[in-house]
Amino acid sequence: MANFVLVAGAWLGAWAWDEVVPELRAAGHGAHPVTLSGLAEKKGVPAGQQTHVQDVVGEVERLDLRDVVLVGHSYSGIPVGQAAERIGDRLARVVFVDSNVPTDGESFVSSWPGGRDVEASVADAGGFWVPLTAADCAGQGLTDEQVARLVGGSTPHPGASLTEPAVLARPLGELPATYIKCLLDGAEPNPDVVKLLTSEHWRLVEMDTGHWPMFSQPRELARTLLDAAGE
Repeated sequence: MANFVLVAGAWLGAWAWDEVVPELRAAGHGAHPVTLSGLAEKKGVPAGQQTHVQDVVGEVERLDLRDVVLVGHSYSGIPVGQAAERIGDRLARVVFVDSNVPTDGESFVSSWPGGRDVEASVADAGGFWVPLTAADCAGQGLTDEQVARLVGGSTPHPGASLTEPAVLARPLGELPATYIKCLLDGAEPNPDVVKLLTSEHWRLVEMDTGHWPMFSQPRELARTLLDAAGE
């Protein structure tokens, strides 16, 4: 039995996995969605990136989980990638869902082409990254109902988590990993991921959907996660 620890990207909490969790549990596995500090029901809690790393590590340790499949979506690939090496032999695999990946000494904004714009937006909004609008979700394979759920449930994202640098003790390519590329959000992974995919430990899987597959294709995403856990 695998234990999936699920972490959604910016603005989202554990609730984003509500349609994925039952599929994983029905297949006989543990499924543990995590809300990062400062988001959803933890809104108002101060948080930097290392706070988010500890949120993930702390959940694994609190529940004493083994055979852990860490799943990081979008922004959360950065804290999840760091947490993956910190949980040691508890880790079975890390799965990055259309996500950023951590680079030692680099932050979300420094390692992303649109990072400067994000940093300016955060400064203008008093230290928070303002959630997306419905218009920002166009072309991502979402129904109007799914867009409303995504946008309506989002909370401002703590800006400090976007500017604090990642800390890695060893190369990320040494970890057993699967990268899920959502094709409606771009046909190719970013250059950092392309380089990592040359590692014998990494696998690429493509999904014909947009950047938020937990909303647009939850059953298909669950099957993809189950397949990754079996590698």
